[in-house]
Amino acid sequence: MVSPNKPPTSHAPHVVRPPTAVLTRGFDPSLSVGSARPAVFRSSTYVFSSPEAAERAFEIALGKAQPEPDESVDLIYARLSHANAEILEDQIVPLEPEARAAAVFNSGMAAISTLCFTFCAPGTSIVYTTPLYGGTQHLIHQLLEPLGIRGIPVRGSDTAALQRAIAEAEALRLVFVETPANPTLQMADIGAAVAAAPARPEPPLVAVDNTFLGPTFQHPLSLRADLAVYSATKYLSGFSDMLGGVILGRDPDLIAQLRGTRAILGNILQPDECWLLDSRLPTVSLRTNRQSKNAQRIAETIAGHQAVKRLYYPSLFDDPEQIRIRDAQCRYPGAMFSIDLYGGKPAAFEFLRRLRIARNAVSLGGVETLACHPATTTHSELSQDERRLAGITPGLVRVSVGIEDWRDILADIHQALDAAAEAGERPDAIRARLAA
Repeated sequence: MVSPNKPPTSHAPHVVRPPTAVLTRGFDPSLSVGSARPAVFRSSTYVFSSPEAAERAFEIALGKAQPEPDESVDLIYARLSHANAEILEDQIVPLEPEARAAAVFNSGMAAISTLCFTFCAPGTSIVYTTPLYGGTQHLIHQLLEPLGIRGIPVRGSDTAALQRAIAEAEALRLVFVETPANPTLQMADIGAAVAAAPARPEPPLVAVDNTFLGPTFQHPLSLRADLAVYSATKYLSGFSDMLGGVILGRDPDLIAQLRGTRAILGNILQPDECWLLDSRLPTVSLRTNRQSKNAQRIAETIAGHQAVKRLYYPSLFDDPEQIRIRDAQCRYPGAMFSIDLYGGKPAAFEFLRRLRIARNAVSLGGVETLACHPATTTHSELSQDERRLAGITPGLVRVSVGIEDWRDILADIHQALDAAAEAGERPDAIRARLAA
C-alpha cells in the first residue's frame, strides 16, 4: 500500500501542472546569460546564423514550409515575431487546457480584428452573440460589413436561436461567442455552438471571447471551441497599465494563420509589453480567485438594496437555462457584476459620483475596483435600439471588483447606493411620498 504522504513510484514522465508550466516552459536561461527570468530583447531585426538558416526562416514565415518538431528557427524581424513574443506565447499556453499554441497582439481589439480578417472574406458571414462588447460590435458594423462580411446577431442566452443561426447562415465562416456577455453577464452555451458547427458542409470556426471569466474560471477549448480570445489588458495583465490581446487554439495551424495576418497588419505585441505580461501570468489565478470571492460577497449582499432594480451576477441567476449553462461551463462566478438602478441615468451618475474607493473608469480586471456607465461609455457606439435589446438601460452600472478588502469595497458601494436611492427614487417610494 502506498503511503498517502508519498507519491507512487513510477517510471512514467512527470507532466507539470499549469501553475508550474507558466514559470518554467518556453525560456532557456542559458540563452540570456543565466537570467532567472526572461529579459527584454529590444531589437527590430535579427542576425541569421547562416544564409541557409535565413532561407529556411523565410520559407516557414511565408507558409511555404512547416517547422520540424523541436526545430529552432531563426528570428527575422520584430514585426513577424521576436524573442519576447515567442517566450510569452509558449508560457501562456498552459493557462488554457487543451491549448497547443498562442498568438499575441497589441490589444484585445487587434486580436479580434486579426481573427476576423484571417478567416472571413467578402461574401462570407459571422454569427455573433449579443450583448457584445461595443468595440467588437463597432468593428462588425463599421468595418467588416462595408467590406462585404455579413454580421448576424443572435441573443447569446437563446440557445435554440444560436443553433438555428449557425445552421441557416449563408457562407458562415466564424461563430463568435462572448460569454459572459458585456455588460449584462448573460451566458451563451459554448457546447451548443460547438455541436452545431460540424453539421454544416463547411464547418465554421467557433471562437469564444473569454475575457470576463478568464482562464481561471472558464475553459472554451476544453468545451471543444476552436479558439479562445482574450483582451490581455484585463485579467491576464491585471494592473491596468498595459494593452494586449491573446488568441489560443487547439490547432497550431490556425494560430500560424493568425500570425501570418498579424505580420501583414503589424499588430504584434511589443517586447516590453510581452515581458510585462509574461511576468503577470503566474499570479493570474491568485488574483482572480481573490477578486471572484470579493465580488460574490458584495453582489449577494447588495442585491436587496432599495436602490437596486436588478443585479446581474452568475451566482444570482434565476433563469433555469442560464443556471444550466453556468453550471455546465463555469467553475466560479468571477469578479464582474452589473447593477440596474431605480431612477435611471441620474441615479447611475450619482452612484458613480459618490464612490470613494472604487474608481469611475472603463476597462476591467485590474487589482483595483472600477465602475462605469456602459450606456454612455463602453457601449455608447450602439444605437438606442441595440442598447435596449441588449438590456443596457440608462440605470445600468458595471462594476469590476478588485483585490481590496471586500468589506471596504462593500461599505463604499453601499454608501454610493444610498446616495443613488435619493437621486432616483423607486416608483413605490415616489407614490408613498406623494400620498403623504
